[in-house]
Amino acid sequence: MLQPFASLQKLGQENLEAAIKSVGAFSTNAQAIAHESAEFARKSFEHNSATIEKLIGAQSLDKAIEVQTSYAKGAYESLVAQSSKMGALYTALATDTFKPFEGLLSKTMKA
Repeated sequence: MLQPFASLQKLGQENLEAAIKSVGAFSTNAQAIAHESAEFARKSFEHNSATIEKLIGAQSLDKAIEVQTSYAKGAYESLVAQSSKMGALYTALATDTFKPFEGLLSKTMKA
């Protein structure tokens, strides 16, 4: 009579432990995403400020076009690299968050 209750209690404990691990992984990965976003914003601001200073100091139209071309190329490369990093971080977020629940469905179906 007590066997079903004991297995149900064990299953509940495993689910709770998986949920705690999942929340911890989510929190860690969300912090990494927030840090990376803030760092990208800071770098972008610095790059924009430097470009404006160069444009103000440009002596000719050719120099101004050269500065703008350099800015556009750098901004594009930075965006592509950041997109790749953010994709990897979001993939890690999803993977790490749901990893604790991988084996629980099969255990639940057996119980």
